[in-house]
Amino acid sequence: MENVITISHLTKNYGKHRGVTDVSLTVKKQDIFGFLGPNGAGKSTTIRSMLGFLKINEGTITILGMDHEKDREEILKNVGYMPSEAWFYPSMKVCDVIRYAADVRGGDYREEAAKICERLKVDEKKRIKELSLGNRKKVSIVCAMQHKPKLFIFDEPTSGLDPLIQKRFFELIREYVDEGATCLLSTHVLSEVNKYCKNAAIMREGRLTMLESPKIDDETFLRFYEEEE
Repeated sequence: MENVITISHLTKNYGKHRGVTDVSLTVKKQDIFGFLGPNGAGKSTTIRSMLGFLKINEGTITILGMDHEKDREEILKNVGYMPSEAWFYPSMKVCDVIRYAADVRGGDYREEAAKICERLKVDEKKRIKELSLGNRKKVSIVCAMQHKPKLFIFDEPTSGLDPLIQKRFFELIREYVDEGATCLLSTHVLSEVNKYCKNAAIMREGRLTMLESPKIDDETFLRFYEEEE
């Protein structure tokens, strides 16, 4: 099966601050890939490097068969990215935020957006400033999913979501993956990876360890962070 993501020896330095060092991984088509690690481990840095938001120091990154720098614009057309922070203009209505995200991509995704909003119980009439963190997260999910991209990249998507909405979110991912999409799920929640992911890796202090199986127990999970302390 073809590789949707190929990262080879990625290094990104921030001077005195830790970045990521010699990260290599592959994600195959229709995989739900768990990207585990505590806050500050380097998950977001890796993702932002993949999408061309950061200039890398070393390594190569291929997304959907394209170079992450040279073909960045085309890659972003085919990616649904949800950052860990759900920031929007506070005075905008939810419906306007969703429509604006669609307009930026130059498409009409109203039917798909309405389906996702119904499943996640998104109130499109409210203004962003009236929403809780969880409800802002739901808006961000709609913006990332409505154009039915080939690759989903979610960075800590479920924080703030209640259990029912979390369940529906993962049901949506599975539906899109069954239709041919691929998902990279960055999280620090082990249970999500054990339940939903086909493959996984753990980031720790800017370095990555591939897992033979995403099904790991809490003791094994914690040991990855205790080693070499």
